[in-house]
Amino acid sequence: MTDNKLQKGLSKRHVFFIAFGSAIGTGLFYGSAAAIKLAGPSVLFAYCIAGAAVFMVMRALGEMALHEPSAGSFGYYATNFIGPLAGFITGWTYVFEMALVCLTDITAFATYMDFWYQGVSPWIWTLGITLIITAINLAAVKIYGELEFWLSAVKITAIIAMILAGIVILIFGLNYSHHTSAGLHNLWSNGGWMPNGWFGFMACFSVVVFAFGGIEIIGLTAIETKDAERNIPKSINAIPLRILLFYIMTLTMLMSIYPWDKIGLEGSPFVTIFNSIGIKSAANIFNIVVITAAISAINSDMYGASRMMYGLAQEGQTLRKLNYLSKNGTPVSAVLVMFLVLVLGVVLNYFYHDGLFFFIAAMATFATVLVWLMILLSQFCMRMKLPKTEIASLQYPIPFWPIGPILTILFMIFTIVVIGIIPETRVALYIGIIWVIFLVGCFYLAKKINKNKMVNLVSK
Repeated sequence: MTDNKLQKGLSKRHVFFIAFGSAIGTGLFYGSAAAIKLAGPSVLFAYCIAGAAVFMVMRALGEMALHEPSAGSFGYYATNFIGPLAGFITGWTYVFEMALVCLTDITAFATYMDFWYQGVSPWIWTLGITLIITAINLAAVKIYGELEFWLSAVKITAIIAMILAGIVILIFGLNYSHHTSAGLHNLWSNGGWMPNGWFGFMACFSVVVFAFGGIEIIGLTAIETKDAERNIPKSINAIPLRILLFYIMTLTMLMSIYPWDKIGLEGSPFVTIFNSIGIKSAANIFNIVVITAAISAINSDMYGASRMMYGLAQEGQTLRKLNYLSKNGTPVSAVLVMFLVLVLGVVLNYFYHDGLFFFIAAMATFATVLVWLMILLSQFCMRMKLPKTEIASLQYPIPFWPIGPILTILFMIFTIVVIGIIPETRVALYIGIIWVIFLVGCFYLAKKINKNKMVNLVSK
């Protein structure tokens, strides 16, 4: 282990675009179609509710991050404010989540590249992107931030373009489809706002909540961000705007110009938007956007998982070798562990590419919600332990205390229950429960081994 420290290489624009970009990915471009299928137009209300809950999660994380910056972020806070077992479960569940999402995204990347290069084996694309992203994450953190800045800029530009294209279609009434005319009436004229009833509305939360997964990476950037006291709050406060712009406006336009019950039946609805205003290469443009989103996600997932493993190593909750930093302040050993995970994804893509995406995505859903729940509980416990004078001096206090955090905790529990009720996602709950039991066993086994070592050292 070296004496180097994580470097403050992320600037204001890096953090702002990392925060923006984390809200855009496969959850919007593909996951939204599944959510619309479950809830119909009422999915807009679901995104508003879930968005408000995610904002509370991020405010809870922001309060802790500015009060006590740490490389382990929410893993460290769970350890410090709840207990070592909670920190162990939170930290390793986040690594598990990022590993799963990484495997999902390199699989998606191979699928996107097949659009242009049909016949090329998927494992070739997954290996290529794995090597590239690993090289980027082994470089200084500024390189990661710069790449995320440009990748996020592409995604944001695409979203804005789709919203503007939707407005053009609504105003001029372009004949985009033989099904029906474009207009806001499509939001309620095909079975009403809740065509599948309350059950369909509640069921969509299993998809909607996962769409925001990964946004908690902002907490991990705090230790490497210049002037974090100003830049982190600004990035978190922009979350409502991101949700309104990226999800609510985009899906409102989509369901206004395209009947909700037809979405996903005739290719990508986002490609349809561009085709409608005469852009012939719409499919190619959209493929560039989703490839950009996948690369951005893989890059951020490796960054987040490596920083969490580094933080866990500092707390003595994993191998000390993962605490090793290069001269430029990069946790090399932790990055290489994620590289090995992605190599596993390459092997899986060689033998089992078809169906891999949805199987892994289902497992990641439970992990996402559990991490958010632990963030909320950590912040709640921190408030209970801090003296009143220290609470009054918090730089970035969570709003609506304590009602806001309590309602958000109940919402996260509700989401976990929904995951278990819906047949398509029930397997995620089973795997999640097995994972937590496995972590509890590992924690107490490691504790026993360490205790025996200490006894042997004393006896000698």
